[in-house]
Formats: sequence, C-alpha cells, structure tokens
Amino acid sequence: MYQEHWNGWSWLLWLGFWFLLISSFGHWGYSYRSNRRYFGLASKTAQDILNERYARGDIEQAEFSRIKKEIASK
Repeated sequence: MYQEHWNGWSWLLWLGFWFLLISSFGHWGYSYRSNRRYFGLASKTAQDILNERYARGDIEQAEFSRIKKEIASK
C-alpha cells in the first residue's frame, strides 16, 4: 500500500512543497540581511555622521567646527 502512494504524481507535489519551503527561507534570509543594513543608518544623527567623517579624515577641523555650530543652531 505504501508503494502505491508513490507510484503516481504525488512525488511532484512533495517536490514542489519542499522547493517552496526552501525558497521561502532563502527569500526571508536575503531580505533580512539587506534590510538590516539600512535600519542601522536610520538611527544615526547628523552629529554622529559628522563625527565619523572627522574621525576618518574626510574633513578638516575648521570645517568640522563650522558644521558642528550649524547643527547645534538648528
């Protein structure tokens, strides 16, 4: 009786089920990783970004002080 069940097309349904299950987990993992990158940027303030730029050496101290005053005045 067990073999009669697998002689038809039911194996194709199980194959489709497993494909959908695995691809759903793959899609969830991809979207989780890609969205996690952007959520971290949303919590940074202008002052945090300015401090990072200054620490990397992208801007000089004079420009850092000027922008810092502009941020504080807003």
